Amino acid sequence: MVIGSLFRIAVSALRAHRLRSGLTLLGIIIGVTSVMTIISALEGMAGAIEDDLSRLGPSTFIVQRIAIITSEEMYWEKIKRKPINFDAVELIEKSCDLCEKISPRAFQSSRIKYGDQSLRDIFVLGATYNYVDIVDFEVAQGRFQSYEDDLYRRPVVFIGDMIRETFFEGLDPIGKEIKVGANRYTVIGVAKKRGSMFGHSQDDFVIIPLSVFSKQFGFPRRGLSLVIKAKSVDVLDDAMDQVRMVLRAQRHVPFDAPDDFDIVTADSILDLLNSLTKIFRMGLVGISSISVVVGGIVVMNIMMVSVTERTREIGIRKSVGARRRHILTQFLFEALALTLSGGLVGIFLGYVIAEALVGMIDMQITPSALAIIAGLSISTGTGLIFGIYPALKAARMDPIKALSYE
Repeated sequence: MVIGSLFRIAVSALRAHRLRSGLTLLGIIIGVTSVMTIISALEGMAGAIEDDLSRLGPSTFIVQRIAIITSEEMYWEKIKRKPINFDAVELIEKSCDLCEKISPRAFQSSRIKYGDQSLRDIFVLGATYNYVDIVDFEVAQGRFQSYEDDLYRRPVVFIGDMIRETFFEGLDPIGKEIKVGANRYTVIGVAKKRGSMFGHSQDDFVIIPLSVFSKQFGFPRRGLSLVIKAKSVDVLDDAMDQVRMVLRAQRHVPFDAPDDFDIVTADSILDLLNSLTKIFRMGLVGISSISVVVGGIVVMNIMMVSVTERTREIGIRKSVGARRRHILTQFLFEALALTLSGGLVGIFLGYVIAEALVGMIDMQITPSALAIIAGLSISTGTGLIFGIYPALKAARMDPIKALSYE
């Protein structure tokens, strides 16, 4: 009953001054929308990156010559490292009893062609037959390469969905021949579509047997990259330590020197990404919060004007028995009704704008609980913080002076 009465009084007071209430509402909407847009966009991008990295699986790690660089000094130090070779792969396979599967891989950009159609700078991956068992991606058509394909250096190729759409739209690609560089390959399978990230397609790749890759392109200048799956998540750290010891011994790294290779997991990449972007994210949210503060100041000014205009009303209410807490609650409720209305509109607009911005780089976002809670907290907090002083001023009025106010 009391809440319903307060709500009716608040709505009536706001409707009595539509223009003023509308302008105040606009300030809150702009503030909450800006914060919501940034939080939703950042959460969406982080979620997309996390989903992409999760393809590695919780028990998988990557070993390569250079994996992470965070400064120019680090780059010049790591560029001196020796490449990882096939001897290292054989030693790890023999010595790492906690490693379930190991797939060496190499990369190259090349032109591919089918008939009179061609694509430039396509990502060519040379990998072993068990790569599909370590990295989580699905086969949409055909099959992935087999052990025999790699052993006998068969010219077979597994293509991404973008290659299929470009060359074989409406056709069955299995058994067709395409040219990768100067060599011909038979298509044996197509990967399930993965979409885009940051405006770049994740489906513009081809995978060929590593033995064929080495024959056509030679040993990669940057060395091999190893994708290794531990026997379980529980022994992941121990498996990484075993690989580390094997590589340090094989590469003759002194006991007091750091590793001359990088070992990373999906979690370590995400942790590094979050730490590098933490200050950036806090700065963006801080800058956008300025508009919330401005909106809050507007709310306080409007409520002060409202208190002054309704001085006689406050005096009448007190003269018929209203206490300080009743007047305080009434004006606080009006401030909250105003800011919460703006907050709800700001949450909706912030999500729509964030979805549009993230959609420009071909990502999708879902309504984030963090962003919604932040939007509601900001709007509620603004009403309480900036509405408390006008409400206290109204509650402390002397009823006699209030009644005599002209």
